[in-house]
Amino acid sequence: MSTDAIVLLKDDHKEIRRLFREFGKAGPDAKKEKQRLVDQIIKALTVHTYLENECMYPRVRELVPEITDDILESLEEHHVADLLVMELATMNAGDERFDAKTTVLIENVTHHIEEEEDEWFPKVRERLGRKQLQEIGAELLELRKKAPTSPVQPSALKKAVDAVLS
Repeated sequence: MSTDAIVLLKDDHKEIRRLFREFGKAGPDAKKEKQRLVDQIIKALTVHTYLENECMYPRVRELVPEITDDILESLEEHHVADLLVMELATMNAGDERFDAKTTVLIENVTHHIEEEEDEWFPKVRERLGRKQLQEIGAELLELRKKAPTSPVQPSALKKAVDAVLS
């Protein structure tokens, strides 16, 4: 298993995209399947955004300051996704807006993943050496052990964002 931070985050992205595809393939009457998938999406996104907010973004902002604007945009995209995740966590697949809210989440996160992978991950890889990316990756792996698996309350989210911005 690679400990390269970008590889680890891209692996998360692959799993998240897989869950999104499965949700898209579920029929309109597949309520139980959709609920199961959204529960998995919530868990995967909660862990992933925690790792990025707590480790990857602050470290990259420190080491590659010229992409600060990209990181700030990513934090805002996480904020939007977190709000949707928190709302979905209180809903069930039978709710009228469940599918619509999940679709908006999928669209938002897909855009976010594409920007990270196509725009700023290459800049980070170019600037940081293999050793630094492996060190950050090791931090991500350690942090994953204590990452929350259900939505973070707004006060904890604000604390994480404030830590990145300071």
